[in-house]
Amino acid sequence: MTSTTLSSQPQDHENGGHGAVEPLSWAARIREAGLRVTKPRLAVLDALERSPHATADEVLAAVRTVMPSITVQSIYVVLHSLTKAGLLRQLDLANSPARYETRVADNHHHAVCTVCGRIEDVACAVGHAPCLVPTETHGMNIHVADVVYQGVCSDCSAHRVDKTMTLT
Repeated sequence: MTSTTLSSQPQDHENGGHGAVEPLSWAARIREAGLRVTKPRLAVLDALERSPHATADEVLAAVRTVMPSITVQSIYVVLHSLTKAGLLRQLDLANSPARYETRVADNHHHAVCTVCGRIEDVACAVGHAPCLVPTETHGMNIHVADVVYQGVCSDCSAHRVDKTMTLT
């Protein structure tokens, strides 16, 4: 996996000298990453900011509301370039197409409901990467340990309880 919302964008610029911090705009972050600022890139980042953990198809549908003629290939090219530039994180979860998020500035994990597929961010208990140390590195310098918690969300648990009660 590679590593949200406006609040999770790196906050590097002071706002008015009062200690408050102003996040960089998407355009500034794109430029900082060495990429040209384009409408498709801005639209993809905006879509993922509004809907974290989206698939490419979900991003395509969201972007098409503002750019109806954008192609599937264009979406994949943009997702790839933004991920490679470190502006997006690609999530490769079991039994799911790749998903993307803009939350790249921290070391966090994910909890996935095995019933409905809901995905939630989970803060890293250690706070830095890698948060787990393998017993054997096989000569590799480990940078990241991705953790995916799998379980049943409260909504699905409640639905199962309700369903059981109506059957008895």
